[in-house]
Amino acid sequence: MDRFIPLSIPNFEGNEKKYVNDALDQGWVSTGGAYITKLEQELAKFLHTDNVAACQSGTSALHLSLVEAGVKPGDVVLVPPLTFIAAVNPVRYQFATPVFIDCDDSFCMDPQKLRSFCEQECVWDGTVLKHRERPVKAVVVVHVFGNMADMEAIMDLAERYHLKVIEDATEALGTKYTDGKLKGKYAGTIGHFGAFSFNGNKIITTGGGGAVTANDPAVVDHIRYLSTQAKNDPHYYIHDEIGYNYRMTNLQAALGVAQMEELPAFIRRKQENFERYQEAFAGFELAELMSFRDGTDSNKWFYSLRIDRRRISASMREIITALEKKGIQTRAIWGLINVQRPYENEETYQLEKAPYYAERILNIPCSTQITEEEIRYVADEIKQLLEALANG
Repeated sequence: MDRFIPLSIPNFEGNEKKYVNDALDQGWVSTGGAYITKLEQELAKFLHTDNVAACQSGTSALHLSLVEAGVKPGDVVLVPPLTFIAAVNPVRYQFATPVFIDCDDSFCMDPQKLRSFCEQECVWDGTVLKHRERPVKAVVVVHVFGNMADMEAIMDLAERYHLKVIEDATEALGTKYTDGKLKGKYAGTIGHFGAFSFNGNKIITTGGGGAVTANDPAVVDHIRYLSTQAKNDPHYYIHDEIGYNYRMTNLQAALGVAQMEELPAFIRRKQENFERYQEAFAGFELAELMSFRDGTDSNKWFYSLRIDRRRISASMREIITALEKKGIQTRAIWGLINVQRPYENEETYQLEKAPYYAERILNIPCSTQITEEEIRYVADEIKQLLEALANG
């Protein structure tokens, strides 16, 4: 079949070639150059934060956040099981121990279970929260698919127990609160640290690339210093700390500056296309298009269908393969991290919603350049397939 509708691909409709060619013409292609500073400034302006450091990936942004948060070998970091594994791997980079806390219906960490874990499974001595004699140092909160976690409840708990909150906003650039105490606050700017990703499938891309912010501008400066191998002297190679080769390149940043110019339009398209899918699946009983948290304005990066497992017994692989034959690329939600081989022996806490959604969620095409006709085609083919499976 000639038709192919991808799941999520980048959109280069603006000044991408112009800015990248300019960086090439200037000869600034590595980890120095004006476009890096420009991208950092544009991100800070967009997010209404004081300081942003551009780095090589969302993973490096998370790792640098854990380093700056003081996570040491043997510390406990509370993490989600239902997300991409890159949210958890940096915990292991620090030789710390993850404990997996369940999600709620937003796919994000459940603050009630987080609270229960801290109160029932830990001991608070007035200065340090300990789980089985190990300090609980941080919480990694992922804003899954552009949804927003319940950050008000999570931050209240973090303040009580002196926990560092690292927001994985790699999928949520542009998502913000519209109501409540956090009204106007963007994903990634509420916790102590916020990590962003500009991978090829994200709402904007630099090919690879990421960024990190923090609630203290001086902390971001130190993160930037660590990302450039912690070099102290521009003439002599003097290093007082362990650094990392995590700085973004100027070529990547040139692409990112152009993408930032288009970000508001990309968000509008994502939101409009979500509404078109909502209309297409309205009243359909075999699958439900999952919504986003009330009181937030989501970038609606990814769209998720919840399959009715009471009537559809086909595996997600069978569904995905059948849709591929129709030229439609879809994806199952991630395999739970706690059952992956590197983490299968780690502790979990009250996992109920995560395994439930892992068996039922299908991600459907959501590129910003998808057309209304393609959305109708995707919805019609999915409905036809599920009806055939239910009746078959």
